[in-house]
Amino acid sequence: MKCDLHMHTVFSDGAVWPDIRVAEALKDGLDAISLTEHLEYQPHKADIPHPDRNRSYELALKEAKDHHLLIIRGSEITRKMPPGHNNAIFIEDANKMLVDDSVAVFREAKRQNAFTFWNHPMWVAQRPDGISTLTPMHKMLIKEKLLDGIEVVNDNSYSDEALQIALDNNLTIMGTSDVHQLIDWTFGVPQGGHRPITLVFAKDSSIEGIKEGLMNRRTVAFFKDLLIGRDEWLLPLLKESLKITSAAYTEKTTVLKLEIENLTSAAFTLMNKSKYTFHGHSDLVTIAPGEKVVLEVKTKDKLNTIDLPFEVLNAIHAPNSHPSITLSAKTTF
Repeated sequence: MKCDLHMHTVFSDGAVWPDIRVAEALKDGLDAISLTEHLEYQPHKADIPHPDRNRSYELALKEAKDHHLLIIRGSEITRKMPPGHNNAIFIEDANKMLVDDSVAVFREAKRQNAFTFWNHPMWVAQRPDGISTLTPMHKMLIKEKLLDGIEVVNDNSYSDEALQIALDNNLTIMGTSDVHQLIDWTFGVPQGGHRPITLVFAKDSSIEGIKEGLMNRRTVAFFKDLLIGRDEWLLPLLKESLKITSAAYTEKTTVLKLEIENLTSAAFTLMNKSKYTFHGHSDLVTIAPGEKVVLEVKTKDKLNTIDLPFEVLNAIHAPNSHPSITLSAKTTF
């Protein structure tokens, strides 16, 4: 399920009406969104009074009712560090989240059976060095099961340190747009860009299915063609993304023409880790979205089958570390 679970409208500090967020999500082919308006920060309140913190959700829900788009009720807990900004989604009533105490608001979220995650821990406004760092309060929230996930990707930022925090503390890996302006403007969609999203491996296409997938950490973040996640979910995704569609030897040679198809909307960058070299490529191979690339593999002897291991450079499973996959095929002479 393709989800963007952190965004804003004029009902907090965004620049668009909720129906625009719905239209953008439909255009981008998303399955679910959450309009997570700031609970405490209301800069437009003189022009748009906002006594009901559920209003943005209600308007989006109405706009999406005739479309295949799930609207998840959520809010952004907006505090100084610690704990900083955190989202609570799948909540029942945003108004009840207006709690002064910074720990009590998490307890209220959990009373509403929310999934909570730490927003932009790398944000320089709250971390001037840009390094995501666990505070004693965050450690306490994790220990008491009041914090479930962390944004490894937010807007145009990625954090190796946040990824390590997720891995070390069994938190769900999240990627979100945190969009305030228009998606197309912010992420250059007309020019080939895309919003950051969380891919949730859900057992069914329902709000409950998404929540269960998030709670069990079955996610991969998608950001600037990068796929970021745990091997358990990342490797199967990579293996399904690239397929060998043909493998045939050029007549009277031992050069194998091997066609690889990219079945996704992400550009893949592969580093050859096999013992073979290529006739028309270096060891670095780029495959654009939906593209087929033919590699001429110099095998020296004619093989009945071939296994080509690649390091996937546009995928990350740990800081400064990329996963590897092997593409296999039977050949024809």
